Amino acid sequence: MATTGFWPVKGSLKAVIDYADNPDKTTERKYLDDDLAQTLEYVANDDKTDRKMYVSGVNCTKDRAYEEMVAVQRRFGLRGTNVAYHGFQSFKPGEVSPEKAHQIGIETARRMWGDKYQVVITTHLNTDSVHNHMVVHAVSFRDGKKFQNHVSDHIRLREISDQICREHRLSVLEDAPFFGEGKGVYWAHKAGKLTHRDQLRNAVEHSLYYSVTTDEFFDQLEGLGYEIDYDRLSVKAPGWERSIRLARLGYPMETIYRRLTQSFYRPGSVAEINENPPYRPKVLPLLRMEQQLEFAVEHSRNTGVVMVDLLFLILIQLLKLTDAEWSWEERCRPLSLEVRIELERLDQYTAMTDLMAENDIHTDIDLMNYIESVQSDIATLKKERQGYRNQLRREKDPEKAAALKEQAKAVSKKLFPLRRRLKTARQIEDRLPVVRKALEAEKQAELDARERYPRQFQTERRRYER
Repeated sequence: MATTGFWPVKGSLKAVIDYADNPDKTTERKYLDDDLAQTLEYVANDDKTDRKMYVSGVNCTKDRAYEEMVAVQRRFGLRGTNVAYHGFQSFKPGEVSPEKAHQIGIETARRMWGDKYQVVITTHLNTDSVHNHMVVHAVSFRDGKKFQNHVSDHIRLREISDQICREHRLSVLEDAPFFGEGKGVYWAHKAGKLTHRDQLRNAVEHSLYYSVTTDEFFDQLEGLGYEIDYDRLSVKAPGWERSIRLARLGYPMETIYRRLTQSFYRPGSVAEINENPPYRPKVLPLLRMEQQLEFAVEHSRNTGVVMVDLLFLILIQLLKLTDAEWSWEERCRPLSLEVRIELERLDQYTAMTDLMAENDIHTDIDLMNYIESVQSDIATLKKERQGYRNQLRREKDPEKAAALKEQAKAVSKKLFPLRRRLKTARQIEDRLPVVRKALEAEKQAELDARERYPRQFQTERRRYER
């Protein structure tokens, strides 16, 4: 069984193309394109490939692959954003020897790209799963056309890999659905963010770990804020347009039963599960904060003036409840996924509220005026600096020229903090709709919880409604 995939490598080859009159000669490192060179260097890492025993080239030599790829680019004069594609082919642990894995990798590269593109194939031995890396040059050596990277190419790569695995009598994932991640998922992962599927997968793993029965498993998921469709075995969070079937996420019922059995026999599992029951709130934090502040989040939508600082401060308090170990007696934390998702921006939100506090920004009007003021100050300083630079072009006296340079530098130092403040202010402006939406989702989740457990929150309801 082998899993496959590939992603684009971006970088600049202009320096090496301009420099290399003879593309076959040895090029100094400073002229190399970092992204392409580092990718080739990584996949041929001696420690991972058993001293380069498992490094091969298709339509290029393994020792001079970079120079030969540069020669193709120079020949056709093409560039573009993607200079190469980095692919992988990973095998089931213990199912294949390094020699056979490398042979399968070469054959896969030949059938997939061998008619038009240069490929370096290496077999890495540094993990439990023997796996191949493939660096595919984006420009065809036959006609100079760029590889287009369609979803159909990802499907074709897996089909070719599966066929070769069958020929070598290795297992394959029969009838497994193909999910192309798409650009949105790629860039989300590149930025270190989680997609809906990532969030749900983490929630499922948490729920499986702290459960030994299916009822406990679904109770854990519901405690994390998810809605369960038991007929379709699908899961959905508030605000999601579509639900996600657990089987399509990689958790069919057979897998869930197996994982629950593993939890049952895990040493100490009973104590861990008892200490981590499904979350049932004892305090509704946003409703309590609204009562203390005498402020409702709807105020920001139903009136002409938006209290920006209050919205951000409330969100930060909710995020801190998510981030910290909340009191066991109170069991206090946000209920909505929308708020918990914003946890990765806690430091950014803190910087925003600091800026608002330092500059008396309370409303959206204050924010707009502050942005205009900072923009005006930046424009004035840039004009002043340009004046010094214009004088410098005409100045012949070295001492006066040096003084003008220092004056220009002094203005640049003043510009730096202003630009940083402007960036933060614009971030506040951009994140305001997200903050408002997250707080509204949290409030709705708390209102739903209060209706679901009426006796538990009876006293709090009376306080809130006064």
